[in-house]
This record gives sequence, C-alpha cells and structure tokens, in this order.
Amino acid sequence: QVQLVESGGGLVQAGGSLRLSCAASGRTFSSYAMGWFRQAPGKEREFVAGISQSFSNTDYLDLVKGRFLISRDNAHNTVYLQMNNLKPEDTAVYYCAANPWGLYRTADKYDVWGQGTQVTVSS
Repeated sequence: QVQLVESGGGLVQAGGSLRLSCAASGRTFSSYAMGWFRQAPGKEREFVAGISQSFSNTDYLDLVKGRFLISRDNAHNTVYLQMNNLKPEDTAVYYCAANPWGLYRTADKYDVWGQGTQVTVSS
C-alpha cells in the first residue's frame, strides 16, 4: 500500500497560483487512481480533481474547471494539482488520496490519504 505526503500549500492572494504535490511511497503508485479533495472549516470534504491510473481520464469539480489541472508522474511517484486564478473560496485543507479501483468522486472510494496541506487565499 502506498503512503502519501502532500506539500506546496501556503498563503496566496486572489488571482495567484499554487502547485500542490503529493509524493507517494511504494512501488505500486502506477496502479492507483489519484484524487485531490479539500475541506474548508465547517464544510464537508469535497472532491476537487482526479486522474486515472492510465492518465487517460481526468475529472474536475465544476467550480475549478479551467483553473485547476491535475497531472501525475508515475516515474517519480507524484501527483500534482496546479491551481491558477485562485479565489478566497478555494481556501481549505487539501488532501490527496489513492484508490486501486478507478476514478471516483466519492471520498469513501479512496482508502489511502495524506495528512493534508493548507491553502489560504486572501482577497
């Protein structure tokens, strides 16, 4: 089973960009579909973006389409979330997650989670 560590969060002004990284340990990273989720204070965790094992499929929350881009580098066991034109409503703790079955939007389909990284967007 993989273990996940996120990095790249921080404080940014509205309109700015951040790139989140999620480094996975283990030799089976390529067999996992990967997702990014976020959770703001007082809100439920929500799906942000996902990418399939084979790179062929990606999916995005409507609110981030055209602003966020998910990608993966299987040679370096890393998944990325490039976030552009950030808005204050994007403020949340961002988590990466992995599952061996496929690309899903529901958190309960993912059985491996990172510890999260805080993203704060000031207005």
